[in-house]
Amino acid sequence: MEVEAAASKGLIMSDRIVAQNLAEMYTQAAARFGELPAFATRKKGGEWDKISYEELYEQGVCLATALMVRGGVQARDHVGILADNRREWIIADYGILLCGAADVPRGTDVTDGDITYIIPHADVKVLFVENVSMLKRVTALIDQLPLVRVLIVMDPAAEVSGGVLKMQDLIAEGRALRGAGDREVEERVAAIRPDDLFTLIYTSGTTGTPKGVQLTHANMISQVRNLPFALTPQDRLISILPIWHSYERVFEMVAICFGACTYYTSLRGIAEDLKRVRPTMMPSAPRLWEHLYLKIFNSVKSGPALNQFLFHTAYFCSRMVQGSWYFLTCRKIDLTGRPLPLSLVLGLGHALRALVFLIPYLILDALVLRKLRGVVGGCLRGTISGGGALQPHVDEFFNYIGIPVLEGYGMTETAPVLAVRSWKRLIIGTVGPIFPQTEIRIVDLNTGEILYPNASKAGGGRGLKGEIHAKGPQVMKGYYKNPEATAKVLKDGWMNTGDIGMVTFNDCLKIMGRSKDTIVLLSGENIEPIPIEARICQSPLVDQCMVVGQDQKQLGVLVVPSVEGYAQHGIQAATAAELAQNAAALPLMAAEIKRLVNTASGFKSFEVVTDFRLVPKAFEVGDEMTSTFKLKRHIITAKYQPLIDEMYKDTGRNA
Repeated sequence: MEVEAAASKGLIMSDRIVAQNLAEMYTQAAARFGELPAFATRKKGGEWDKISYEELYEQGVCLATALMVRGGVQARDHVGILADNRREWIIADYGILLCGAADVPRGTDVTDGDITYIIPHADVKVLFVENVSMLKRVTALIDQLPLVRVLIVMDPAAEVSGGVLKMQDLIAEGRALRGAGDREVEERVAAIRPDDLFTLIYTSGTTGTPKGVQLTHANMISQVRNLPFALTPQDRLISILPIWHSYERVFEMVAICFGACTYYTSLRGIAEDLKRVRPTMMPSAPRLWEHLYLKIFNSVKSGPALNQFLFHTAYFCSRMVQGSWYFLTCRKIDLTGRPLPLSLVLGLGHALRALVFLIPYLILDALVLRKLRGVVGGCLRGTISGGGALQPHVDEFFNYIGIPVLEGYGMTETAPVLAVRSWKRLIIGTVGPIFPQTEIRIVDLNTGEILYPNASKAGGGRGLKGEIHAKGPQVMKGYYKNPEATAKVLKDGWMNTGDIGMVTFNDCLKIMGRSKDTIVLLSGENIEPIPIEARICQSPLVDQCMVVGQDQKQLGVLVVPSVEGYAQHGIQAATAAELAQNAAALPLMAAEIKRLVNTASGFKSFEVVTDFRLVPKAFEVGDEMTSTFKLKRHIITAKYQPLIDEMYKDTGRNA
């Protein structure tokens, strides 16, 4: 009804807002989309509490006014936020940016050590916390936060004392000030420069002390401006990733720019909310799709034989039709980055295959695959997967059953997108075309030679593997108060991503590993662990894994075993810890690793894993993993060093 009302006013449009800074974009969104819902939070009973663009802006302006008067926030100050995804978060973001300041966000899973490092290092004087629980943590650390003079609690139900402020009270104060004629917000917005910071994000990082990434209004505006597809106010987005991360934030900005509605959910409520909201777009991390993939296949295995037959037949027909279409449109690439050769004979063969299976595919799609799409609501036009590499078999599966996965690539330091697939350029095995206004070069790790673009090389350097460097309007200003770290990664405007990849012959970017993750064997062979890990994780016996072997003769792997996977083989256990102690679990895992990683399956002899150890617990966010599910390899290595030493006791470098 809200969308229909907007349509009658001529507000349904696919063109994006054009603004010089985010505060200006917020102002324009309120004027353009008015009473349309901007954000929604689930209430008890499954109903959604929505806030309109007009009301969101009004509360943001009132909060900004109070922050300036009561909180003493000056233009270009840094204001901290320690909170997870909720409506009050975006209101706080509006308030901070509309008074010309920048936010310093982090989730409630932040460690005490990170709080006592980040908040003082970022010069935070005013700090938002989500609830009483977070307030107690911060209060206990207040002696180590010497600059903090104002604490604000977001939760409207929180009871506070001792000079702590409530956000809803500040909004009321600001509304009264506005009613009395205060218009300083408008002056602050007019004074914001494109190169002013809008956020200071401290990387959780896989190594070392957190670094403060300085992202400007121009950085984020370029992301919104260059998005290679459009949304409309009819789109519904689900917010599940950490809101403080640049990847989730760019999606929230995109939604605001186009007038779409974002629904805040949680890992606990995601399954139900997907069916209730029926989202049309969703930013996501690979882990979500890997879990869903395993859930689907485990459900099929435990079902009736007829259902198993229908599922496998439906997916087979889908692969025949969709796989042929990908081949015929040159959307499949080989390991060198070239589109698979499209000869007349092969082309006719694929065309014939698609025709033969088309009718059964259409029938089984309606009977079987449509129900699978219903798991994510049935209306999903696509999901943007980022924050890590999507395993190839998972990527193919969802694209082939009709859930387009538009895998993207970037990093916090690039605001974050450097490349992303679109519906027109959905090349499985790549992260899509390079983002508009972005330059990419591929650099030889050993010599520093620019491999791509290079007119002297065949294909201009396409298909050559090296380190990815990027340049464009999304590249950060630098690390806050850390010129040494900035100089290591940023030279002449070029950002060294630390990732290894190539530009394919159909001008897409393919990620092939991390230069920092590279394992160097004692023999001098350089190995990228991620493809090996992705292969091992295809096993239903494996939940997670990490390949090891630095300065050793051969590779080993630490494996988090799957309780559900082993149960299908008759080995019952309540936890991974029980499996790690179960001698019967070892032969099955050894056989799986040998089956998956061998020279016949495309791996070189030195890439074959020769030993493994089962670890007793899953790798968790905030401990062994970053908030985007990347392995903190140094943490895992330190934690399980005795197991690693045990693997190499007789076969390692000292043997």
